[in-house]
Amino acid sequence: MARINDVGGLQGFGPIDTADDTEPFHADWEARVFALNSALIAGKVYNLDEFRDAIESMAPADYLAASYYERWFFAIRTLLERKGVIEAGELDV
Repeated sequence: MARINDVGGLQGFGPIDTADDTEPFHADWEARVFALNSALIAGKVYNLDEFRDAIESMAPADYLAASYYERWFFAIRTLLERKGVIEAGELDV
């Protein structure tokens, strides 16, 4: 079964913004989420496949409402909870 992120071939999502954006992060917290994810993968807490699966497991409404790095943060929280590194809800914002 397809997940909400699998929109290949679907229509109705509007045009893709192809404007060049030279800034990789639009807020400091996004850079921190990127660094945290990189450290957790490098430390073998989880792998990239697990990370992608966690993002894709978001509820459809949450996925569509979230920004790129909000999805990353959701995946990090989800995986750290699944692996017992943190308590459920410990990093909720």
